[in-house]
Amino acid sequence: MRYRTDKYGNQISALGFGCMRFQRSRGQIDMAEAEREILEAYAGGVNYYDTAYVYPGSEAALGAILEKNGLRDKVNIATKLPHYLIRSREALEKRFTEQLQRLRTDHIDYYLMHMLTDTAAWDRMKALGVEAWLAEKKRSGAIRQVGFSYHGNTDTFCKLVDAYDWDFCQIQYNYLDRHTQAGERGLRYAHEKGLPVVIMEPLRGGKLVQRLPEEAKRVFASYPIQYTPAQWAFRWLWNQPEVTCVLSGMNSMEMVRDNVATASQAGVGELGQAEEEMLQRVATAINAGMKVGCTGCGYCMPCPQHVDIPGTFAAYNRRYTEGKTAALREYLMATAFRGNSAAASNCVGCGRCERHCPQHISIRQELKSAARELEGPAYKAARGVIKALHIFG
Repeated sequence: MRYRTDKYGNQISALGFGCMRFQRSRGQIDMAEAEREILEAYAGGVNYYDTAYVYPGSEAALGAILEKNGLRDKVNIATKLPHYLIRSREALEKRFTEQLQRLRTDHIDYYLMHMLTDTAAWDRMKALGVEAWLAEKKRSGAIRQVGFSYHGNTDTFCKLVDAYDWDFCQIQYNYLDRHTQAGERGLRYAHEKGLPVVIMEPLRGGKLVQRLPEEAKRVFASYPIQYTPAQWAFRWLWNQPEVTCVLSGMNSMEMVRDNVATASQAGVGELGQAEEEMLQRVATAINAGMKVGCTGCGYCMPCPQHVDIPGTFAAYNRRYTEGKTAALREYLMATAFRGNSAAASNCVGCGRCERHCPQHISIRQELKSAARELEGPAYKAARGVIKALHIFG
């Protein structure tokens, strides 16, 4: 296993174990299989295990396995505060205490604000006293490092990086999402600010492995160097010095062994320009079904009506490359989980965005089309629940 350092010089395995996708049987986590996989990963050098309060059964399963095998003090636990469920400082304490009990520990090594997608959400937490609470937990050692996980656009990500003295952050990033979500610019911005960056969705939920179009497969097959699609995706990430740890939701022994082997070999500087161009051809083949040729550059932003234009187009394109469910999930994160709605339907047709678009996209027309397809009954129902709960300000 290769290791990279966090903000304080601690060694973090390049591969992290994402504990959201443990195998299940009749709705329950298969504890025996989860234990085998965790022990295999640990034997291979993995020392970073990521879970969250809202992953059903995950925290409790991880805690039980680590305790049973005497591994708690030999690994790092990362888990997440569901800030969207918090209404008071007392609720902060209650949730955190519950997490410690589930994980069978007295401290969390890496504690994240889960899915922090808007500065308004962080401002709401600050009003509840989260900064003083976190400072108290860090002084006592109950929390070692504080970070946030993120889904949203690059500009908002950079604002969040500057909103607090974070110790690390976690973003969605892969060779298909180079210029969407936090993107390459966000990754580098965080790195320049001294923040280690943990990567989630390195395989885009499996899209970069199981659902490749035939043209993408041909590009891989014709390249002189032969790796599996998953190995290429991981190696592309580990080629970048700004990447600290890459999470994988491993749920089979084969996956654990293959990922550990790749993480033990791959490193910065391994891939050159030829490999970058090959992966770009793969990305182009994957995106052949896109509806809008948006590169996510962000020159159209900010929108006076708060529309997340790149986020909308990323979700709209995903509707045609991955299906309705994936598109709805991305669109909700891009537009609904924030203080001010960033929905495409907010567009008033001012045209300001089109004057700055280097791709010369008919943004106003495409936003109308995106709104028709993405803001159906399921979206409206989910947005209504979010507003009713007053989750994001």
